[in-house]
Amino acid sequence: MGTARVVFDRWDGRYAAAMADVRFSAVRDLFAAASRPDVISLSGGMPDVRRVPHALVEKAVRDALRHDGASALQYGSSEGRRPLRSIIVGLMGESGARLSEDDLVVTSGAQQGLDLLAKVFLDPGDTVICEGPTYVGALQAFSVYRPRVECIECDGHGMRVDLLEETLRRLGPRGAKFIYTIPNFQNPAGVTLSPERRRRLLELSREYDVPVIEDDPYGRLRYEGGHILPLRALDPEVIYLGTFSKIFAPGLRLGWLAAPRPILAKVLLAKQGADLCGSSFTQAVAERYMTGTAWRRVLADLTRTYHERRDAMLDALAEHFPADVTWTHPEGGFFVWVTLPGHLDTKPLLAEAVERGVTFVPGSDFYPSGQGSNSLRLAFCYEEPAQIAEGVRRIAEVLEDKLALYHAFVEAGVMPAAPAASRLEA
Repeated sequence: MGTARVVFDRWDGRYAAAMADVRFSAVRDLFAAASRPDVISLSGGMPDVRRVPHALVEKAVRDALRHDGASALQYGSSEGRRPLRSIIVGLMGESGARLSEDDLVVTSGAQQGLDLLAKVFLDPGDTVICEGPTYVGALQAFSVYRPRVECIECDGHGMRVDLLEETLRRLGPRGAKFIYTIPNFQNPAGVTLSPERRRRLLELSREYDVPVIEDDPYGRLRYEGGHILPLRALDPEVIYLGTFSKIFAPGLRLGWLAAPRPILAKVLLAKQGADLCGSSFTQAVAERYMTGTAWRRVLADLTRTYHERRDAMLDALAEHFPADVTWTHPEGGFFVWVTLPGHLDTKPLLAEAVERGVTFVPGSDFYPSGQGSNSLRLAFCYEEPAQIAEGVRRIAEVLEDKLALYHAFVEAGVMPAAPAASRLEA
């Protein structure tokens, strides 16, 4: 072990104060460890682009250059290319949400949409409501603008709207700038907001005059159960974030933001200041790839693959994890949320897991204030079933060692038994 190198920053004191509240992405920080060939990565929610046929992508690139010519290499409109927006309108219609090309803007991934919405809505000290736990990238995007984040507990049916109602009542009308939710196969918990709760959430948003931001990256990756209408299909006032990252490739950095037109006008102003316009070339490639039915066959194959890997993870958890550990049962998406006994902290456990050649993301990274320390997120989207099972087995070894040591201390009277922790289960 070498000594840490201290780097002197001559510009310290010149940075914006808001940067002090921005933290590094825990998932990105794990990429270095996960890239080692001997490490099984159960941390990153990376789509398996290895299963996207390169021949189809090459054809889309050739067709984009052949048919779109110079326009694919030129600046474009801030809203995005109209043919791609037309394709997005069709995708949204298939899920039950009706809109036109002028109701949306193409973004550099849904992550840019989060940043633009934060820029448009948030002043320092404003209140944001989200699920607890929630997507770490959203917390990172919001944190630049220094809001106060209120987390609403989830259970197996998604955000608890009874607790949401209590929070809104305490804050009062217009007390929160917006409610941010991932209703389908939530990241990180894997749970899905029930139809009844969706309706109640929208009733509360209207009653308290609070906008709703619906982030839906995984909606087309359902493995069991029936389709549930997105919030945007139930209420055209909902702000909707979609992405091509899970149905095509994240490397294109393409997503979209649909919103009421007054909000969209503000978003376009913010986007022009950020990047003028998105990449015309990658948009043209996506247009060509998403034309016809071949992409649907690829997505169906990916969905079957993710389904098999989810089953492999759930089977491995049932086989290897201790009896006092619980986990969610996602109907789709990429993630399983695991809850350990309350006395365990998954941050130090991660270092031991990496030593055994497996990674996960500690649960506290999905909260703004460090809650969820006895939880962790497992991703089943990228590794093969055999590696998933082996990775779960290695994590179970770490847990068993810690639990055995703890129980020995309790029996010896060295420490009291810990109270039961709240659990998020299917």
